[in-house]
Amino acid sequence: QNLEDSIRVLGTDHPSTLTSRFNLAGTYQAAGRLNEAIALYEQVFNGRSRVLGPDHRSTLTARDELAGAYREAGRLDETITLKKQILADALRIMGPDSPGTSTVRLNLAATYRDAGRLDEAVDVYEQILDDVTRLEGPHHPHTLTARNRLAVAYRDAGRLHDAITLFEQNLTDVTRLAGPDHPHTLTARNQLAGAYQDAGRLHDAITLFEQNLDDFTRILGPDHPGTLASRHSLAGPYQDAGRLHDAITLFEQNLDDFTRILGPDHPGTLASRHSLAGPYQDAGRLHDAITLFEQN
Repeated sequence: QNLEDSIRVLGTDHPSTLTSRFNLAGTYQAAGRLNEAIALYEQVFNGRSRVLGPDHRSTLTARDELAGAYREAGRLDETITLKKQILADALRIMGPDSPGTSTVRLNLAATYRDAGRLDEAVDVYEQILDDVTRLEGPHHPHTLTARNRLAVAYRDAGRLHDAITLFEQNLTDVTRLAGPDHPHTLTARNQLAGAYQDAGRLHDAITLFEQNLDDFTRILGPDHPGTLASRHSLAGPYQDAGRLHDAITLFEQNLDDFTRILGPDHPGTLASRHSLAGPYQDAGRLHDAITLFEQN
């Protein structure tokens, strides 16, 4: 109703009309009505470009919201086109070292990943790491975050050797900066262990996962969600290494704890039951596996 009145009283291109249309688009998006939201965001972006100019803050905001709606709707190629335009404008208006430019570059890299364009994502993450290292030094927390993002992108692209090198470097730095018991250290160790597992280095993976489980249990207690997740992470490589008895022991313990803590119908409990059924099947305990699969 507000939009209709604004168009009638003020005209289609009045800034208040464009704002009214922008607000309606956001409400459509929140309600999941993406096609209607996108149609309005496109009108707002075109209108603000024409009335306020392509470099006006309101125009740039409209384009960013349109890109977000495209991404939410799975229209990733169109999202990338806009994100590249936004990055070009950020470089021109704010400069290459602005925090705003860094944020835009991160958003573009994440969209490349979503679209499966992993080589392009890696290129952007490499540039981000180079810039952050140059501006803030090799040991700054922001540098460690950028290095971790690049390592994840390398892993997703199948470049496990490069990923492991960065994950190892991050674990060393996080341990030194935050201490061996900090949650960031446990997360860094878990990521490195996962990369080892992906690379088939099961002995190295198991060593780190075992260390993490001990630390989670000691620091957070046996019933903490992080401890249960750590136990699950260790059980997987045990199963991959053919240590089915050890894997089953951990999966059984997790299922008991999930059922006790979260209840029998919680999604985490169902996932835990499914995880246990797999190694039962691998161990030839088909009756036990079938019972769990049927229950799930």
